[in-house]
Amino acid sequence: MRFILLMLCTLCMACVQKENKTTVLPLPEKEVVFSGLNKPWSIAFLSEKEVLVTEKNGGLLRINLESKARKVIKGFPMDLTDSIGAVHFGDNSGMYEVITHPDFNTNYWIYVSYTSKKLGVGRTTKFIRAKLEADSLTQVQDILIATPYTKDDFHFGGGMVFGTDRKLYLTVGERLFWERDEPQLPIAQNVSDPRGKIFRFNDDGSIPEDNPDFGKDAVPGLYAIGLRNSQGIAVQPETNVLWFTEHGTIQGDEINRLESGANYGWPASTTGRLRSKDYEPPKISQDELTAPTWFWPHTVAPTGLCFYTGDEFPHWKNNLIVPGLSRGSLWRFQIEGVTIKSAEELFIDDRVRSRKVRQSPDGKLYMLTDEEDGKIIRIKPINNLK
Repeated sequence: MRFILLMLCTLCMACVQKENKTTVLPLPEKEVVFSGLNKPWSIAFLSEKEVLVTEKNGGLLRINLESKARKVIKGFPMDLTDSIGAVHFGDNSGMYEVITHPDFNTNYWIYVSYTSKKLGVGRTTKFIRAKLEADSLTQVQDILIATPYTKDDFHFGGGMVFGTDRKLYLTVGERLFWERDEPQLPIAQNVSDPRGKIFRFNDDGSIPEDNPDFGKDAVPGLYAIGLRNSQGIAVQPETNVLWFTEHGTIQGDEINRLESGANYGWPASTTGRLRSKDYEPPKISQDELTAPTWFWPHTVAPTGLCFYTGDEFPHWKNNLIVPGLSRGSLWRFQIEGVTIKSAEELFIDDRVRSRKVRQSPDGKLYMLTDEEDGKIIRIKPINNLK
């Protein structure tokens, strides 16, 4: 499958001619609204001015974007304590996603993913829910612990979203760096292993009755298999379809639409190349696999995506916004139905590693930068249109 990238030029302002009328289209600029974060990973809006932010190498913070006040949220399980802070370059462990329950304003439930550590055994991806009371977590409950614990420090996944069906969707990475370390049945293809999968739960962690059936040996809650490392998942408002990003090895970065019971093929099928040149994955019929909706011809390392529904950029309405770690990418995809029609790379003159994009309740667009002096950046229209 081949796609054509439509690269749109960046100007101070853009004009569209239609029926002899000129429509001025606002173009974006960045405004730093908060800084001093330790590799921020996720942001959840409690209101237009108050947010929860996870730091990959720090903790969970409650931040007021107006007053700039910040408080550390306490009450996490002890298995998080030794997991925060990378110990070497490429270490992916830490704190990941934070999201709120659809009824957060009345029930105060939040959901957090992070690296769980067992001393002397290793680490794995863990998802919890808890009630947020003032600046502490209470009633902490496990949703998923993606055992086994291993000493690998890579590809934990950690993405979360509530679908319009009010079900909770979770992404778990495969955890391997080299394909040569795969067992005979690759991890992402083994339905009894939770790694390299997407899960679907009720909001309390129970299993929905209409989940796909992967057989009697399948991990409870399993919804899709064959993934390497998905860090972002989002709902498309027009269609209610879930879209997720996927990290390849040498190229192979993808955007996929989530389908119940789907197999996305890793490591037997990839749009890039395998890191271990001598590894030969088992053969899987293409009829059994779900092809990506989009893939890049170069490395992007796509992360926490979102669909834009705000009013500040009318021509972006219902577009998909995708940040990337590699090259400091930020992409805008124009979609018709579930078909990607064009792609624009934004801010090519001002690149920064970006981990997450998310929209506020009022429709404003924000981005988190993946830096030791991490920032919350608002993407707003250039204020020079007369």
